[in-house]
Amino acid sequence: MRPYPGRPVAPPHPSRPAARPYPSGLRAARPYPGRPAARPYPGRRRAVAGFAGLAAPAAALLLLLGAACPAVAADGEPDRDFTIEDPRITESSGLAASRLHPGIYWTHNDSDDGPYVFAVDSRTGKTVATVTMRGVGEPRDVEGISIGPDGDIYVGDIGDNLDGTWSHVWIYRFPEPKTLRDTTVTATQYDVQYADGPRNAESLMVHPKTGRVYIASKNEDGGGLYEGPGKLTTGSMNVFRRVGEVPWVTDGAFSPDGRSLALRSYFSARVYAFENGRLGESRAVAAPFQRQAESVTYTADGSALMFGSEGTRSGVVRVEVEGGGKPGGSGGTGDGQEQGKPAGNGSPGQGGSAGQEDDGKGSVGLGAAIIIGVGALWFALRRKRGRG
Repeated sequence: MRPYPGRPVAPPHPSRPAARPYPSGLRAARPYPGRPAARPYPGRRRAVAGFAGLAAPAAALLLLLGAACPAVAADGEPDRDFTIEDPRITESSGLAASRLHPGIYWTHNDSDDGPYVFAVDSRTGKTVATVTMRGVGEPRDVEGISIGPDGDIYVGDIGDNLDGTWSHVWIYRFPEPKTLRDTTVTATQYDVQYADGPRNAESLMVHPKTGRVYIASKNEDGGGLYEGPGKLTTGSMNVFRRVGEVPWVTDGAFSPDGRSLALRSYFSARVYAFENGRLGESRAVAAPFQRQAESVTYTADGSALMFGSEGTRSGVVRVEVEGGGKPGGSGGTGDGQEQGKPAGNGSPGQGGSAGQEDDGKGSVGLGAAIIIGVGALWFALRRKRGRG
């Protein structure tokens, strides 16, 4: 991702670079321009050297936990655990359940990967359609996707990992294709600003009843829920205003009835009651432990949440929602207790439920315990070798 000057509403300005063809291979990560490379903190070289021996076994075990038993399609049934098989999709950063095609999930890559959206079949994990958006120039940091009540797909080019570098961000919109095949569509582009200044965000949610667009900002000290205007317009700036406080959020999704809003982070997830455009009571959901937890969406029928992750052959895990995703519904206590459970292959054996709390202490504690255990084993082996 690199700084990019402001750009006009579609059609793109002649001076603006056109969208690039899809790369044939994996892209190497680029450092942020003008940003110095990370270097060790002064005075900590001894600590780094002391723990160097722990890094390899600890990292290996953590990678094994994250990669072991990837989610696979359960007997060809839709809306179950599955693995994204497409080698082009290495940074799946958003999910949206299709309204027209049962069992199909729309996703996209993170960052400036190009104007591409993929339809993945949850029965097989294979990509069944690639949509190329035209008329939107070169996307900068695509982070969210959602489907509105009109059947249009909304794509959020809303990321800003430099926390406030971009004066405005963009939303792209196009009708969900009725036929699943590779196609090029003309997308509408909307310019977006936040009323209280630039924000980094990864969560774009379109209310399934009102069609109003919401964005949840991402901040380690807590983010905000931002509400867009009643109707997005081209030719002028669409100002989003803060209407609620949320924790660190990497993605979000409305339930099909619009009465609940699910928000996830790297280590936890919560479902909030949602009424009249405002957040209500919430409860924890047993989100799976994933290598880089980046996406979530409800199934089309609202019976479960689908949690996704970045990475090559990343897994999508189904978690049943008690009470149909309603905090006050049957099985939903509304008292902040953890609800829901992984289904299909989303078991603790593959990094399933980690007993999430808002701050992710459950998963962090698990990781710390693993590292301590690996360290103890490594020291024991070294000591035994020394005696031998």
